[in-house]
Amino acid sequence: MTDRTLGGTLKLADDFEINRMGYGAMQLAGPHVFGPPRDRDEAIAVLREAVELGVDHIDTADFYGPYTVNDLIKEALYPYPDGLRIVTKVGARRGEDGSWIFRREPEDLKAQVHENLRRLGMEALDAVNLRVGAVEGPQDEPLSEMFGALAELQREGLIRHLGLSNVTDAQLTEVQAIAPVVTVQNLYNVARRQDDGMVDRCAAEGIAYAAFFPLGGFTPLQSAALDEVARLLGATPHQVALAWLLRRSPTTVLIPGTSSRAHLRENIAAAQLDLSADAMTQLDAIGR
Repeated sequence: MTDRTLGGTLKLADDFEINRMGYGAMQLAGPHVFGPPRDRDEAIAVLREAVELGVDHIDTADFYGPYTVNDLIKEALYPYPDGLRIVTKVGARRGEDGSWIFRREPEDLKAQVHENLRRLGMEALDAVNLRVGAVEGPQDEPLSEMFGALAELQREGLIRHLGLSNVTDAQLTEVQAIAPVVTVQNLYNVARRQDDGMVDRCAAEGIAYAAFFPLGGFTPLQSAALDEVARLLGATPHQVALAWLLRRSPTTVLIPGTSSRAHLRENIAAAQLDLSADAMTQLDAIGR
């Protein structure tokens, strides 16, 4: 696979260069990101095919399952091929009923890092995102103590790079005084454009912007304009939505998730779509 096929490459640090089309592993867990996968063999096959197709960064978290997804990643891909980057998140745990429980005390964050290391079978995590806000959006709160705990583990060599998930502009500024941020992961897609300012800031500062729910998440994207552009290109609306994100900013990276090899191939093929200026104008209007 060529760089063009995967959206081109993005260099975030001397030792951190990735293709812009990645893979989000969240959907490998059971319903509501809880419990084992519906089809374990297919989940393993999806991970292996993603790497075979040239995906070189996988987004995961120990609280997917919980533990299920990281266990699958290790089973499918360990020992990890050279150049594969695994990006994980800390800041939450799961209740026995599947509930999401914020756990961002410094000592618990450190414990979560060690748990990710153990389950993934890694000596150092390529990147760790501090998960902050709820699904509905970021929440303003000081992050220095939490982020400082992760920066301490970075100095110890257990984390190579640091990032943030679901954060505000002010929070990004706050933690940059503690350690460099290589990636921000916030909710953003062609219809949900509230984070336009953060997308532009990340581009200006050379920070990867990983859009989560790039296809709408729990409310799949629906738009007549999206359908029309897709028809003209002979593509699916979801492929067009992913292609728009790649065109939106030079530092946008994609981590669409799926538990199906067929859907994985469809997502990766979206990086090859060539959106005209007219198509971009039509699509930009959706979010306004």
